[in-house]
Formats: sequence, C-alpha cells, structure tokens
Amino acid sequence: MVEIIKFEDVKPANIIKRIHFGEVFIYPTDTIYGIGCDATNEGAAKSIRVIKQRFDKPFSVIAPSKQWISKNFIVSKSFVDKLPGPFTYILKTKKKNLVAPNVAHGETIGVRIPNHEFITTIQKSKKPFVTTSVNTAGEIPCNDPKKIPREILDSVDVLIDAGKLDNKPSIILDFTEELPKIVRL
Repeated sequence: MVEIIKFEDVKPANIIKRIHFGEVFIYPTDTIYGIGCDATNEGAAKSIRVIKQRFDKPFSVIAPSKQWISKNFIVSKSFVDKLPGPFTYILKTKKKNLVAPNVAHGETIGVRIPNHEFITTIQKSKKPFVTTSVNTAGEIPCNDPKKIPREILDSVDVLIDAGKLDNKPSIILDFTEELPKIVRL
C-alpha cells in the first residue's frame, strides 16, 4: 500500500534510503507529477513499465547533477546551464550502462533536472532517477494527486503530495543531430 507523505513533511535521508532500496515514487516536478525510481535498478524500472503498461518507449531520467550530464553526454554547456527547468533533453551518451537496460534504448537518453525543491532530495541519492508522467500509456498525465487512478497508487511505494500542479509536461528537445529539434512543446 502506498505511503503518502506531504511535501512539507519529507525527510531527505529517509527518501534517499528508499531510493537506494529500489522503491517506486510518485513525486512533484516543475511540470506535472512524475513516477520514478533509481534508474540503475532494473527491477524497479520494470515495475514502472508494468504500472504504465509501456513496454517499448524509453524512459527519461532526472540527472543527479549538471556535472553528471556534462561528464556522460554529448551536449553544449550552454544548454546544461539552462537547467533546472521544464525541459527534457534527448542526448547521446559518451559511455554505456549509465542506466538499467530497460530504462533507455541505444545510445540516447532523455535527461532533465526539474526546478522543484523535491528534486534536490532525489539528486542527493547520486543516482539517475527515472522520470515519466503519472498515467498509463496513452492516457492524460496527472497533475493532481487526488486524481491518480487507484491501480497506479496501489502499485507504488511512496506518493510525495505537493497538492495540485497547474503546469503542462516538459518541453522535449532532441540534441542528437547537428541541429537541435523540438519534439514536444
């Protein structure tokens, strides 16, 4: 059964421990609510695939830091400096095995650093963290914890409740080609 923690009651050390244990979270971002886990934990990532009924498309990750992005991806520093923010950058990796094999496919990964206070707690785990919208594949993403479907809530370990978020999903920019392109506005 899901444990609901009000955002103002979050104890970072407890959250970090739970990330390392492989728990699955629903959490607030600067856009909408996300569902995520340690992106290096294949079992936890598989749980999210089952929850979302999404077995083909790759997941994006929250980067543990800007330095992690610069070290592990081919990207201009000027774009990294625009983070945190409501952006997901699709980037080419410099090395393999940055995340579990069921998180991303090939040599590209969607990377973001949302501008929300809770994200600093996730980053303290020093792990890349799966970030995908709270919904089943093809459904509208959730921005209100009171409207999260019961079957999703019953499948996660923790819900960080920051109330209703009045935003839209992140802007997706693809930096894998010579000229960047907008995937989603």
